[in-house]
Amino acid sequence: MIERPAHLSASDPAQVGVQEIESATRRLMSALDALESAVERRREADRDEDELAARIQALGADRSRLADELDGSLVKTRKLERTNREIAGTLDAAIGTIRTVLAEQGRE
Repeated sequence: MIERPAHLSASDPAQVGVQEIESATRRLMSALDALESAVERRREADRDEDELAARIQALGADRSRLADELDGSLVKTRKLERTNREIAGTLDAAIGTIRTVLAEQGRE
């Protein structure tokens, strides 16, 4: 049963019908406004998710690139260390030879 405001009598059904329609229209408009707000919030959340996904993808690409660069740097470092050891060995041999020559000249 529909409740009617006290100031409206049951004998004025046309007025009551108009009031009920206006009240229902206001409730419908309010519900539509709430729905529109919810849809807009959802769109913003979706945009935020898309932006976050793009950032995560970019970070993944950067991580992969940096990992490749690090691998390359490690290879170069190992090569330089090996070359350094070879040079140090050659220098040690040269120093030994020079000392031997100097020692032999000192005896002469």
